[in-house]
Amino acid sequence: MSYDKARRSPEDNKQVDIDDPQKIVNWCKSFRCSEGDLRAAVMAVGKSEKALRAYLSK
Repeated sequence: MSYDKARRSPEDNKQVDIDDPQKIVNWCKSFRCSEGDLRAAVMAVGKSEKALRAYLSK
């Protein structure tokens, strides 16, 4: 059975961009973390907003 990409919600596609300084500031505010914490989290779980939110909420 193949995975149907059309059935994913837009939230599934939300990726955190850590190459744009302004977006880093916005994501850090959203996650309530420092830039260092955000970068470490991306290295640990990838760029998915959902995965990062779960990781940083621990």
